[in-house]
Amino acid sequence: MGLAASQARFLGLTARKSDLELQGQFINQARMYLANITGQLFTVSTNLEPDSPQAIQINLRIQAFAQIDKMLEMQLRRVDSQREAVQTEIEAVQKVIQKNIASTFKTFG
Repeated sequence: MGLAASQARFLGLTARKSDLELQGQFINQARMYLANITGQLFTVSTNLEPDSPQAIQINLRIQAFAQIDKMLEMQLRRVDSQREAVQTEIEAVQKVIQKNIASTFKTFG
């Protein structure tokens, strides 16, 4: 791979890594929002009788939010795995670029 192609690949990978990091931030933000809602629901449920219909309904919502959080966590793991793979590829492309530069300077030097 030539220097220009390697540089283009490097820039594309860097953009992809940035996109993945942003996506991870959005997922973490959604998880924080769910955690805040769940905390508020817990606070409300402490003032209710445990067997009351309202308390049961709140507990069902808390369980639903817990399932959504698990799905978001799995999605975050996928994004992190992709980001790590892109980072590994970036490092490989950087080595190729360095070798191209070194061989170019040997040719002209």
